[in-house]
Amino acid sequence: MVFDEQQRARIREALIAAAETDVRITAAAVTGSVALGREDRWSDIDLAFRLSADADETDVVADWTRRMYDDFDVVDHLDVFRGRTRFRVFLRADSLQIDLAFWATELEFGTLPAFHLVYGDGGPHPARPNPDAAQVIGTGWLYALHARSSLARGRIWQAQHMLDGLREQVLVLACLRNHTNPVQARGHDDLPAELLTDLQTTLVTGLDPARLHAAFDALVRALLTETAHVDPERAQRITPSLDLMRR
Repeated sequence: MVFDEQQRARIREALIAAAETDVRITAAAVTGSVALGREDRWSDIDLAFRLSADADETDVVADWTRRMYDDFDVVDHLDVFRGRTRFRVFLRADSLQIDLAFWATELEFGTLPAFHLVYGDGGPHPARPNPDAAQVIGTGWLYALHARSSLARGRIWQAQHMLDGLREQVLVLACLRNHTNPVQARGHDDLPAELLTDLQTTLVTGLDPARLHAAFDALVRALLTETAHVDPERAQRITPSLDLMRR
């Protein structure tokens, strides 16, 4: 049976209570959608733990992993790193996701887009900067080059992959311009409706060459449009080269 909201709340409270009894954890915070006031039926549990100066991160993570399997019906897990901070992501049998972040004391506890301290010392720090627009633009035209060569070679699955990468760069630029969250597509749905309607033409609805080429053409034009908003001079410089790709 899929988890419900009351059950999720009880599990979160139990995890925080367990952290308070662990002397190696000096502070805990709720992060993610709860901290933003946006929790809904499908939200996961996001907690951040700050470790004491003498705590061994590897040992703490190992102990908590055993606890999660023994007491919280976990069936699998994986690690995601943000810099040196480990986010151990757990999957429960009822499909609930639980993310536990383990912060060493020398790191800035709270450098997350959403952060609400539950107990202990520490507070929110400025969130890490957004992706660099200049890098995103360069990555965009690089994807475009590989999409063009994949299409020319008839490698349609590779072309589809490259088109997806190009679309993501366009959307990241659009998020930066419209001040929405560019990370993991979290701000895509908050973009202006007119912009999203225009970008529907970049979606690949089939793998026949005509549809792939149509999506490629729309994406290159969209990349140039977004680049012009961020860096008009750069857009002018790269336009002739990108126009050549569309021929």
